[in-house]
Amino acid sequence: MLLCFSSSHRTADFDLLERLELHAPAVKAALSEHSEIISGSVVLATCNRFEAYLDVDEPLTAARAVSVETVIQAVSSATGIDADELRDSSTVICDHGVAEHLFAVSSGLESVVVGEGEIAGQVRRALEGARAFGTVTSELERLFQGASRTSRGVKNRTGITTAGRSMVRLALDLAESRVTDWSQTRVLLVGTGAYAGASLAALRDRGVTDVRVFSPSGRAAKFALSHDILPVLAGELVDVLAQSDIVVTCSAATDPILTRGQLAGALEMPDAVERRLIIDLGLPRNVDPTVAELPGTELLDLETISRHAPLEELNATEDARLIVGEAAAEFAAQSAEQLVTPALVALRKHVFDVLDAEIERARGRGDSSDETETALRHLAGVLLHTPSVRARELARDGDAQAVVDAANALFGLGVPDAQAQAGRLRAVGDAAADSAAS
Repeated sequence: MLLCFSSSHRTADFDLLERLELHAPAVKAALSEHSEIISGSVVLATCNRFEAYLDVDEPLTAARAVSVETVIQAVSSATGIDADELRDSSTVICDHGVAEHLFAVSSGLESVVVGEGEIAGQVRRALEGARAFGTVTSELERLFQGASRTSRGVKNRTGITTAGRSMVRLALDLAESRVTDWSQTRVLLVGTGAYAGASLAALRDRGVTDVRVFSPSGRAAKFALSHDILPVLAGELVDVLAQSDIVVTCSAATDPILTRGQLAGALEMPDAVERRLIIDLGLPRNVDPTVAELPGTELLDLETISRHAPLEELNATEDARLIVGEAAAEFAAQSAEQLVTPALVALRKHVFDVLDAEIERARGRGDSSDETETALRHLAGVLLHTPSVRARELARDGDAQAVVDAANALFGLGVPDAQAQAGRLRAVGDAAADSAAS
């Protein structure tokens, strides 16, 4: 059974999301310690959501409650967040609802800014990280591959990517009323990752030419060289802060990079600008929130930006949700088909075993020819075709168990119940995936 523990901007405040994101590696490790219930996991941590996608062993209702509680306790122990607080600020999605949720998330439909482009890459990297950690099962692999296909389909077939704007561009839209002339605006960029590249591109689109970059990890020089801007050394940070009209922070650092003391020091510099806008896109926060109390300093953080997210453009969003719904329905149908696969395999084996025995007897009597054997094998395949198609149709309609019962009743095949087969198929798939990885 698939299960998703989800805490997002829809259910939790950004302080809680920040704490969850900070402890994402510990959550991964904690979940892996419950292998008796959790077969595999993929943890997705972004600036506005924290989610754990799980493949759990038991589909039964009672065991589902145990699985959910196990996940909440594991997250609580790894993060130090009270379990009751987690329950109040999260949702748990089960079974086929997980696919529809992830497909919507990866397509940008559940983001603060609908259609934002960063999330598809974050979902992909979450899967890659889980592969490296060794926690991806065949079912989770199939789920996340489906999410990637769906997000590409949404991007190519709808206008959803232009319906909303990225967090970077939305933040700059909010800054528009504070800027007289972008071409004369001096900007300090803090961070050198993908978000920094997106931020720089958005700034240049508005005509900004004076940009410097600082990196707490020492990557500023390399980033500056590849993007044709100037780097800032650690000893120059306060001086450059003093001269910057806008500061954009988007680092993955876990501790604040810009402190109240640094900003206060910048204000005292003789060439300091009178008004300064700081845009903090970091999660965890890159900027001490108390800097907003300093004279002439305004702070836009993720929580403030999210309150100004634009309304969805309905047509593009509706089209995207139709695609997501269709993809989720197909995922569920394929999952259902897997439940009758063992019965179909057993039926084919039974028919061809009988056929082989009859051909062998005919050969012993001398009444068999290659043409006759070929015709008989073709006939057996034709006779099996309709039951196979019908079995998959029944499975898609939720009647997989009826197929198993019929095969056992008519042919005495002894195929286990459909739900029991789901676990066996998953184990076989996981073993194959492990073999391929090694």
